[in-house]
Amino acid sequence: MKEINPYETIRGRQFEIWKNAPNPMLTFVKKIDVTRLVRISKKKHLKFNMLLDYCIGKAALQQKEFYLLPVGDKLMQFDKIAINTMVKNRMGEVSSCDIEFQGDFESYCRDYMKYTTEVAMSCTDRDLSEECMVIGTSAVIDTELEFAGGMYSGIFNNPFIIWGRYSRHFFRYYINLSFQFHHTQMDGAHAGSFLNRIQMEINKM
Repeated sequence: MKEINPYETIRGRQFEIWKNAPNPMLTFVKKIDVTRLVRISKKKHLKFNMLLDYCIGKAALQQKEFYLLPVGDKLMQFDKIAINTMVKNRMGEVSSCDIEFQGDFESYCRDYMKYTTEVAMSCTDRDLSEECMVIGTSAVIDTELEFAGGMYSGIFNNPFIIWGRYSRHFFRYYINLSFQFHHTQMDGAHAGSFLNRIQMEINKM
């Protein structure tokens, strides 16, 4: 990660507009068809959330806006992306696990199982925020979600994705995926393209 001059980037105007906004975050919600992932998960005994995280990472790798992030009053540039997942640890609480994402499925699958297991056992967060632009994810599998509103702490500006338990309609499975992002990082059109690419990556699995 390195600090860059925001006014020498394509996001300079947005940085100026949103840097002092009390809540510069937007939340989009899109209905996603996850039938393909449900079938792969059951057939190959792979974790559904891992498969969805992989598709999120693949979609993000293709979008340059994900490599810029406002941190405090600075704009930072990254050359790597990580996917964060929330892990239920051995104490029954939740720990945070960042996993670097490079786009290779087999490597990501191994890393996901390795690091989520380590975090669950140690109850210690795995933090890559100094090295990677981290996309946060959280699966609320106890219930189906119609909508998940955004949360802005004023500390973390990272994009964040939430989904609930998938639901079945006839022979298809769906989730409502909530995507929160900082308006300096991207505009609505960029976010919409990202959500469409997630669906495309799912369909390609």
